This record gives sequence, C-alpha cells and structure tokens, in this order.
Amino acid sequence: MHTTVGIIGGGPAGLLLSRLLHRAGVDCVVLESRDRAYVEQRQRAGILEQSTVDALREAGAAARLDAEGLVHDGVELRWEGRSHRIDFPSLTDGRRVWVYAQTEVVKDLVALQLADGAALHFGAEVHSVEGADTGRPTIRYSHDGQDSSLTCNYVVGCDGFHGVTRAAVPEGVRRTYERAYPYSWLGILADVAPSCAELVYAHSPRGFALHSMRSPEVSRMYLQVPNGTDPAAWPDERIWDELDARFALDGWKLNRGPITSRSVLPMRSSVTEPMRYGSVFLAGDAAHIVPPTGAKGLNLAAADVVVLSRALIRQHRTGATDLLDAYSDTCLRRVWRAEHFSYFLTTTLHTGPDQSPFDTRLQIAQLDRIATSPHAAAELAMNYAGLPLP
Repeated sequence: MHTTVGIIGGGPAGLLLSRLLHRAGVDCVVLESRDRAYVEQRQRAGILEQSTVDALREAGAAARLDAEGLVHDGVELRWEGRSHRIDFPSLTDGRRVWVYAQTEVVKDLVALQLADGAALHFGAEVHSVEGADTGRPTIRYSHDGQDSSLTCNYVVGCDGFHGVTRAAVPEGVRRTYERAYPYSWLGILADVAPSCAELVYAHSPRGFALHSMRSPEVSRMYLQVPNGTDPAAWPDERIWDELDARFALDGWKLNRGPITSRSVLPMRSSVTEPMRYGSVFLAGDAAHIVPPTGAKGLNLAAADVVVLSRALIRQHRTGATDLLDAYSDTCLRRVWRAEHFSYFLTTTLHTGPDQSPFDTRLQIAQLDRIATSPHAAAELAMNYAGLPLP
C-alpha cells in the first residue's frame, strides 16, 4: 500500500494533520497503536490557545468546541494571601483561551475522520520506519494479526517521545535537550462545580496548586507533590485539605465533591532537534515535551501540524519544497519560546525541595512585578494565550 503522507499516531496532532491534508486533497493514512476507546479516554490537556481553536475551525472540527467550550479571558495568580487577575484580551489584541479537554478534541476529530476522512487504522502497531533518507520511506507495522507495510512520500511521527519515529533519525544527527524537575503533580478530577470562573495558579510555601475545570460540573485540580508520590497515599480528605491551604484567600471558599480519578504526573522538558530528517518529520511529543504549567503541550503539537500541513499542501499543489525545508527551524523557534515560558512559570510558582528563603523572595518579587507592571503582565498573557502562527 502507498500513500503520500503516512502519519504515525492517532492523537490530536496526527488527527488534525490528517484532517487538514484530507480537506486539501492530499492523500494520507493514520496508524494508531491503541484502540479507539483508549485514544478517546486518555486524559491530557484542557486548555486551547487561540491559534489551536482557529486551526480546529479551519479543519471543520470546532462545532462542539464552539457550542460547549468555556471561553476564558484571563487567569488568576495567588501568593501570600493576595490575588491578581491577568486579563488576556486587553493585553493580547483580543486573544484568549478555551477550556475544552483533549479527550473531546480527539472524539471530534475521530468522528470526522471515520465519517468522511482519510484512512484511520486503530490497533496498528508500528515497528519501524525504514528509508528515512530516501524519497520513498516505508512504515512496517502489524494490524489485525498481520504484518503490513506502507510506503509513503513523507512520514510524520506524532507517536510521542517513546514512539518509533524518533529512532528513524540517526543518533549522530539527533540531538535531545532535557531537564527534569524535582517535583510532580498530583492531578484529580472531581464531580463538583468549579470554585472559580477562570484558572487559579497558586504559589504557596506548601507547594504549588492549580484550580482548573473540564465543564461547569467537573473540576480539575493539581497539587505539587514529591517525585515518586503514590496517589493512593492521598485520600480525598487529605487532598481537599491541602488544596484549601494552598488556595487560601479571605472570602473565597473551595467547593468539595467526590474525586473520580487521581494520578501523578512527572514534570520534565525535552526538545529533539532537528524535527526533520530526509522524508521523516517529527511533531508534537515526538519532538518536544513541556511541563504542563504553561498549558503548551497540545498547543505546540497543533502548531507543528498546522505549519507542516501548509508545507505539504504547498508541495502537493506547486511542487515547491521551501516550506518543507524550513519546517524544523520554523517550529523550533516557537518550541523554544514555549519551553522558556513553561520553565519560567514552573520555577516561579513551585517550591523546590532545596529552596532557600532567598529563592522564595525572588519568586515573590517576580509575582509582584507581574501584578504591577503592564509590560510583565502582557508578556505572560501573550505567551499563555499563544503567539500567532507565522
């Protein structure tokens, strides 16, 4: 079997790329190792930047997002019993964010793909990508108990850090830059109405906390915890008491309810360069990982595939390869900006295990500056709401 673009990974990046290419008449096939139920249920990001929403609208995949997504025009910072709101539209020329879970984005894209899109194969385990440095690479995979191969003009790896596509870039060419953080997040979903209208980021001597939401009836919250924490060691009452302590603010009350899931998320940063080798392109987590503090993971992946879709469509229609040749450099400029912003927000809001009082005072000084300087507030708002795509 042959296709123009072989896409490995049926998460939001691979599905969005397939949708954009299919609508432009570019032949493609998506291979996803997991089954549909798993793909549609795995919990990940919940904040969509303006550019991501624009891309989903362009792909004809935003009907439910526009009907059910929660538009947010800002975030709230809390520290030392104080609160400060960052207003996005007034600082970003009208850009904002949406609360709409990655699970819902994937459900929307899968439904469209199966209804009128390109081929999408669940349960297709990719074993290798061969001939990356040729004009006709081959994807070797198993599906329905049979070994198969797919030849392509181009291969796009949207299969994450541990996927096989990164291995198609030779070690002598591939460079990976990484940072591990000395803390993790304990994340919960709770069947209780959110206690706030917008996200709350809290700096506390006890550690960081984040109040988010998935819907008007479901809250999503996170606590900074030590690496290696067992979520079972945190019963419901302990979680709610700790959230109460970290969010503490006069006149504000945290709603409590049944916790339906809990998990621990390690924090790390990673960038692999280049994002292209021959006929193979990396996108999303296959190329970069950010700590979740800045809500950049899904949005960076969407930006990658928007840039790549434009390049592939241009090559398909005109034969020009200039945008394909520039893909890695174009994306990496945005990736490193997002990495820096995520690092800045993470290290400003979290309390390290060996943190000194001097370090804490530096954090407080930075938060004070954001609250008092329109320039500092605008820098945070523009990066959080997402820089426009080139």
